[in-house]
Amino acid sequence: MSSISTAVIDSVGGADLATVSRRALLAGAGVGALGLAACGRVRSGRASNTLVVGLTYDIDTLNVYSTGFLGDVQAAVVEGLLAPDEHANYVPVLATEVPTLENGGIVLEGAGMSITYKLRPGVLWHDGRPFTSADVAFTWRAVKNPAFIAESKDGTEDIVAIETPDPLTVICRYKTVSPTFATTLFTFGILPRHLLEGVDLNTAPYNERPIGTGPFMVTAFKRGQYVLTERFPGYWRRDARGKRLPYLDKLIFKIIPNSNTLLTQIRSGELDLVTQTPYDQAKQMHGLPGVELIRAPLLSWQHLDFNFRNPALADRQVRLAIAHAIDRGPLIRAQGDFPAAITSPVVPVFDFYDPNVPKIPYDPAKARAVLEAAGYVGKGVRVRNGVPLRFRFLAQAGKGNDELAQQVIIAQLKAIGIDAYADNKTGVSYRQARYTGAYDITYATWVTGADPIYSRFYATKGSNNGQGYSNPKLDRVLQQMEGTLDPAERRRAAFEMQRILLQDLPSVPLTSNVAVVVKRSALDGFTPNPTNMTPFVGSAFWRWRA
Repeated sequence: MSSISTAVIDSVGGADLATVSRRALLAGAGVGALGLAACGRVRSGRASNTLVVGLTYDIDTLNVYSTGFLGDVQAAVVEGLLAPDEHANYVPVLATEVPTLENGGIVLEGAGMSITYKLRPGVLWHDGRPFTSADVAFTWRAVKNPAFIAESKDGTEDIVAIETPDPLTVICRYKTVSPTFATTLFTFGILPRHLLEGVDLNTAPYNERPIGTGPFMVTAFKRGQYVLTERFPGYWRRDARGKRLPYLDKLIFKIIPNSNTLLTQIRSGELDLVTQTPYDQAKQMHGLPGVELIRAPLLSWQHLDFNFRNPALADRQVRLAIAHAIDRGPLIRAQGDFPAAITSPVVPVFDFYDPNVPKIPYDPAKARAVLEAAGYVGKGVRVRNGVPLRFRFLAQAGKGNDELAQQVIIAQLKAIGIDAYADNKTGVSYRQARYTGAYDITYATWVTGADPIYSRFYATKGSNNGQGYSNPKLDRVLQQMEGTLDPAERRRAAFEMQRILLQDLPSVPLTSNVAVVVKRSALDGFTPNPTNMTPFVGSAFWRWRA
């Protein structure tokens, strides 16, 4: 990253304008301070009402429906009808309430259902135009459009029609029952019809300068370096005393994928907040003057995925040997003892986690025997029919946690005769490789919503399935899991999903995560968010202590 001083940024900004319940884990006991250093506000000469954030990843686009990364910036700029709070419970945002069967917002209709949203009056877009039900209906049509290249279109195909009887009422009619409706389409954000109708969303200027209804407006975006945002003076939300939010005047996002640079800029006072601190740097930040570390729950897991287009990896025996070769202990220690070992893609905090799914233990001797039996022989790198077990290993370049784990796994695979070599990428290149399968094996992290949609990852046509993995039986089980409001039926299907995934081994779940937040002690109102909506959904309430 090219270094830019905070003074320059301010100038540009001004000119350019194990099994416990989810609820128990996410409650206060699950969010604790690791340490609070001596008070003292490090501000480095910046305007007192500006917050500078360090992002640990590059940004491909500011369109929330196109990005392949976490939408930290987008969550401060664009709003949805609902959003998950710090306890992963959905709360109303642009809607006035969360639709349920009990309040009549959800009505079962034959094989499908209808969902009615009552919209909040008086909401304005950043350009001053009123937000209405027409924007919600347009968002559905725009994201569903086959010409639009979206990261995910989840939820669009389930809706067969949207009715807008008045500017503040939206009725969505679904062809099936959709228990995960709050995790999909209208939660991530609403698109402005008056600006985007008839526009190619793949190339629209909106992708660089989105117009939303959120507390902050984008004023500048320089790829690979920063995003500048300023307070939206017409924001609809007020605090309990009637003061219009947000409290901060500016949010500045600096793109810093290098973990050493991140640590340096926290120490120097150039950064005020990092919500995804690399584990290898977190402990070094403990005890810095005026800095607080918060260990927060995160609905995510790290995993090793296989590309089924590679003939060797299409062989389950090779995938099984790799699963036996991985010792999670060194992975955890290499990442500062922050992650926890898992063996299922369902994070144990969820009620549909099955603790009885058989485990594949760390057993390198068994791994070598499996490969021998499958015809992979030889000293050093094993070979079958003249083809060596040599794989391109993709991880996100510059992401310290992942690159550390990758090196541990490379060593463990070498011990059983597999040569895995790093082929890491960053930014758009990494995203394209991950989604198109331009790798042999990949180590990555998925962060889910409060109600995960596993078909994204494992269904034949899943939006995040770049592996070429397909099992029609699993597709049917996922449809069952994501097509009923009955908790018992969903749990039964989830258990079956976990058994199939263990049998097929398209992926080896390795560890679950926490988010290590580093922030200035003088920043008040910050609450972590364990979901893929990120803590920035609450940025309107952040303020510097007087």
